[in-house]
Amino acid sequence: MTNTMNMPVAAHSTKPSIIKRLLRWFLWVVLGFIALSVLLVVVFRFAPVHTSGLMIQRTIEASLDSSKTKMRRQYWVCAAHIARSAPLAVMASEDQKFLSHSGFDFEQLEKALDAGKKGKRLRGASTISQQTAKNMFLWNGRSYVRKGLEAWFTLLIELCWSKERILEIYLNIVEFGPGIFGIEAASLTYFGKHAKNLSSYEAALLAAVLPNPHRLRAKAPSAYVKNRQQWIVRQMRQLGGEASLSKDWP
Repeated sequence: MTNTMNMPVAAHSTKPSIIKRLLRWFLWVVLGFIALSVLLVVVFRFAPVHTSGLMIQRTIEASLDSSKTKMRRQYWVCAAHIARSAPLAVMASEDQKFLSHSGFDFEQLEKALDAGKKGKRLRGASTISQQTAKNMFLWNGRSYVRKGLEAWFTLLIELCWSKERILEIYLNIVEFGPGIFGIEAASLTYFGKHAKNLSSYEAALLAAVLPNPHRLRAKAPSAYVKNRQQWIVRQMRQLGGEASLSKDWP
């Protein structure tokens, strides 16, 4: 005679095993992501970068929408072939505390939040490290998930890369105009010269468009861009000029 009283117990006993399997699967996914992200950061501590998350995103967008500009060019150049004016210009424009912070500028973040609370236009508070992490490994967009991943990769690159390496990669993958990625491509496109020959004013002009390279143009710059260029040049001087860069920058 079958004991039916045991049947519900057998049915309920499968639920904990399913939960355990899901938790185990989730744990493996998390551990796999951590291992992969650490591996990528370690590899690119040494390897040149010829593509990035943002470049891939732009390529996909252009393939889906013919009105969007396709990625035209990107050339990897090491720090030795980038004029010292270029890293100084982007620091003066984007992140003047870059050499002293550990990836996050909490003072600027607090100011941006205060401005938002007062109804003012939100100010950008991302450091060069954060922008490098986002452009290199992630995608453009606004979500808590992406911001969380950005923070994770920012911590990793600050731990694994030198400040010079972060600047070197940032200058090679940042977008200076529609489809134009990297300081070498921008220098050749706008000035017909290699990045190692950029003057302070030319580097400042390229840095001036970084807040929005799809609206602000280095070619035939607007009055606003020219004013930003002049401001950046002054900030470069106040930071101490090229002598303020680490002796490790070529």
